[in-house]
Amino acid sequence: MPDLAIVLFLLVLAIIMFALGRPRMDAVALIMVVALPLTGVIGIDDALAGFADPNIVLIGALFVVGEALVRTGIAQRLGDWLVRKAGRSEARLIVLLMVVVAGIGSFMSSTGVVAIFIPIVLRIARNASIPAGRLMMPLSVAALLSGMMTLVATAPNLVVHGELVRNGFEGFGFFAFTPFGMPLLALAIVYMLIAKRFLGRDAAPTEPVKRPTLGHLAKAYRLEGREHRLVVRPSSPLVSDRLSAFDLRGSEGINIIAIERATRFGRQLMRPKAESRIEVGDVMLIDARSPDLDMDALAERYGLARLALGNAYFGDRSQEIGMAELLVSPDSSLVGKTVVDGRFRSLTDLVALGIRRGREAIDTPVTDVVLQTGDTILVIGPWRAIARVPQRAERLILLNAPIEMEDVAPASDRAPHAAVILLATVALMASGIVPNVVAALLGCLLFGLFGCINMNAAYRSVHWQTLILIVGMLPFSIALQRTGGIDIVAQWLLAMVGGAPPRVVLATLFVLTAMLGLFISNTATAVLMAPVAIALAGALDVSPYPLAMTVALAASAAFMTPVSSPVNTLVVGPGNYRFGDFVKIGVPFAMVALAVTVLLVPLLLPF
Repeated sequence: MPDLAIVLFLLVLAIIMFALGRPRMDAVALIMVVALPLTGVIGIDDALAGFADPNIVLIGALFVVGEALVRTGIAQRLGDWLVRKAGRSEARLIVLLMVVVAGIGSFMSSTGVVAIFIPIVLRIARNASIPAGRLMMPLSVAALLSGMMTLVATAPNLVVHGELVRNGFEGFGFFAFTPFGMPLLALAIVYMLIAKRFLGRDAAPTEPVKRPTLGHLAKAYRLEGREHRLVVRPSSPLVSDRLSAFDLRGSEGINIIAIERATRFGRQLMRPKAESRIEVGDVMLIDARSPDLDMDALAERYGLARLALGNAYFGDRSQEIGMAELLVSPDSSLVGKTVVDGRFRSLTDLVALGIRRGREAIDTPVTDVVLQTGDTILVIGPWRAIARVPQRAERLILLNAPIEMEDVAPASDRAPHAAVILLATVALMASGIVPNVVAALLGCLLFGLFGCINMNAAYRSVHWQTLILIVGMLPFSIALQRTGGIDIVAQWLLAMVGGAPPRVVLATLFVLTAMLGLFISNTATAVLMAPVAIALAGALDVSPYPLAMTVALAASAAFMTPVSSPVNTLVVGPGNYRFGDFVKIGVPFAMVALAVTVLLVPLLLPF
């Protein structure tokens, strides 16, 4: 018993430090890794056993998988799709936002998903004139629910799975959580559509943009109505000929911004060059500077068909092409020349769309303006060309890059490869042909082989604080088992609910896990409660699976406070929330999650 008292003292001390947030969580975990062997309850091998746990390696590999999805632009493209499909409908926004976030979070860190989507949601809220607080809470709820979708969606699932395996059981399958997560997601969507009226009323208006967006730049330079999208028909005289044979800029006053061509893996944007040959089905993104140009007549003359436009001035292709303002310096080679005379496009790989002198945009066609020191040129083209501007010899200064530049994926051309690798990795995990950790590591190697991620980015993507937290808390599980603490808690629960129906046992276990999660992270909660659930199942002589699943689901039901999960903490500022907002919205839905768990778990995982 003295040994148990020491372990409990250290556990309470750790919980207090977690609740206070001082020192940081991973530091607390490391303190416990050092302290527990000093008590003599466990040896150093047991204290460091977490570093050899396959689930730790698996979680680290999943961070790399998530980073590869970000770097290849898959996550951002889903965000752009959300913007296009939702429009300005708040209800549609909430539904699509929660579905997309829960889907992505099924295969990558929910914290990472929220970090990706916060700027996307802020932009949506600003454009649709919706208080950000009405969208941030659905974002956090969906991210937490994503942890209930697959085995690898969140660390607590893997912790519970690992505890089952350590006790000689088979563990959970890849999609074992999905039948519980899907109904909860559907209920959460309905719940948030009702509860949104209680959010955002007192929220501060969305902060003004300090950096322009692509839309702001298009408006400042009066580009509205100049963009067109034309597809090349089989009868077009452009087919199989070089662009140089058709002086469209000189004869028609139009600039071809990019050519969109079908490939085996989707569509690719190409830079138009004089020697470029046009193919049937190519889509030309053009800028027509003359307001008097008859676009229908031009399309008919060149065998083209007009297509519908996306966001303002090709904003739907913001992953590939962007805009920026360049300042002409006094020693620039372009001073005293037009952009044509200075061979601007050849030098920069960018197209000049407009020029401002002072604060006013010049209405004269760009090709006719003689540049002066201090002129600001609005350009459009590949982001990599924009980023190279400061190193160019013509002495142009990158003055104003839009916000969208921060969201550009550095390996967007690898997106098809990343999607195939992700599907293959998930298939390997779901099939059980190889262990999950082997499938994840194989996926990481393939991501690297096909250029979806490099080694430096892979190492930076690993959230070491989370890994150290799990490693540091696992010795508590061993120490509590060695000292009989797990059996004591199990016997206490058995005395309290031993004669009760099975669903009462599950409800009690869910509430205890959720309440513990108010003070420590959901990962640490799972580490402590998983062995309790398995020991309780042994005492009741029932299957451990329903009890273990209840712990995993309760660990992800961290809706009730802003500090119960990093997911909630991230949205507090952008949503302008108070502590009470999470209590008001989170507690009722935690009760919904409790009811669904108690109802479904015994049906799908019989005792």
